Amino acid sequence: MLYDWAIIGAGVFGSWIAHFLRQAGQKVLLLDAYGPGNSRASSGGESRLIRASYGPDEIYTRWAQQSLPHWIALSQSNTLPLFHQVGVMRWAGSEDAHLAASAECLQRCQVPFELLEGADLSRRFPQICFDPATRALFEPEAGALMARRSVETLVRQLVAQGVEYRQEMVRLPLSLPARSCVFACGPWLPKLFPDVIGKRIRPTRQEIFFFGSPPGEKLAIPGWIDSGDPRNPYGFPDLENRGIKIAFHDLGPVFDPDTGDRQVSPQGVSAARDYLAKRFPTLRNALPLVESRVCQYENTSSADFLIDRHPHMENVWLVGGGSGHGFKHGPALGDYFTKVALRGAPKEPRFTLQSKLEEFTGIAL
Repeated sequence: MLYDWAIIGAGVFGSWIAHFLRQAGQKVLLLDAYGPGNSRASSGGESRLIRASYGPDEIYTRWAQQSLPHWIALSQSNTLPLFHQVGVMRWAGSEDAHLAASAECLQRCQVPFELLEGADLSRRFPQICFDPATRALFEPEAGALMARRSVETLVRQLVAQGVEYRQEMVRLPLSLPARSCVFACGPWLPKLFPDVIGKRIRPTRQEIFFFGSPPGEKLAIPGWIDSGDPRNPYGFPDLENRGIKIAFHDLGPVFDPDTGDRQVSPQGVSAARDYLAKRFPTLRNALPLVESRVCQYENTSSADFLIDRHPHMENVWLVGGGSGHGFKHGPALGDYFTKVALRGAPKEPRFTLQSKLEEFTGIAL
C-alpha cells in the first residue's frame, strides 16, 4: 500500500498529527522505534500540566485553550482517566510582570482564572507556605494529563480508525511507502538530521521525583508552578496514589536519549526534598522518595516549536522542539500542521527552521 503520509515518532506530536491527517481523509502510517509513550521518549512518564498562562505569549494560551477539549474528549473515551481537573496555580512576587501579563492574556482569551494574594491565598491553600507578598494566578479548569497513558490511548484509537502503526526503526536514506514523511521524533531529530538541525534542538537531562505523603493524609493542592524561584520548580498533587511529583524546569546538561544515564542524582533528590519541606510544611518529616526518573527536554533557542518543511527534501517535514512545555499543545499542533501541509495555511514565523538559533537564550514555561 502507498500511504499519503508516514509519520516517524508516535509521541504526542506525531500521534496528534496522525489524528488530524486521518480526519482529513489521508492514508497514514505511524512508526516508532520503541513504542508510544516509551520510557526514552519526551512523551513518556506519568503526568504533564495543561494550563493556559503564558505571560503575553497569546499563541500558546490559545493553543492550550484549543487543545483542552480534545484531551477531555480523549479522556472521556477511555476507561481510566487521562485528564484530572485539579486546577493549576502559578505564583510569584506581587510585582511579577509575567504573572500580570498572563492575567491580561487570559482575560482577553476568556480563559477562567482567579488572582489570589495575602490572606485569601493562605486561606484557600493552607497546606502551602507562601513567601510574603506572593501573588498567585489560579486556573480552575486546568489540570494534569496522564502522559504515557494518553499517548497509548490515542495510538490505539488511531489504529481503530484506519491508521497503520508499526514499531520499527527508520533510517536515512528513506525507503518508506509514502508520498510524504513527518519526522516527529523529538530528541532524535538532531541525530537524524545533523546538518540541517544540528544544535538548533538541544536535548537536556531533567530529573523528576515522586515523594510519598504521610499515612492517611493527602495534600489538597492543585498542579503548581513557583515562578518566584529561579529554578522554576513545578509539581503535581498525588495523582492516582503515585506520590507528589516535583521537578525543576531549569535546563540540565546536554543528554543523549539513547545512551544517557537515567539514574537521578543524590543532589537532585536533596534539592527536591528541601524545597518540598519548605513549601509544604506537613511533609517536612515525611517525604520518602517513592519513585524517580530521568527524562529529557528537546529545547530550541526560544522554546518555540519547530514545524517546518525540510529545506532540501520537499516531501519531508520536521516537527519537534517541545522544549519542556509542548505536551499539552499536541492537539492544536496536529491541527496546525494539517492546515499548513494540506491546505496551504500561512506558517507561523516562530515555528520555522530559520527562526531557530544555535545559541540558547532561555526557555518558556
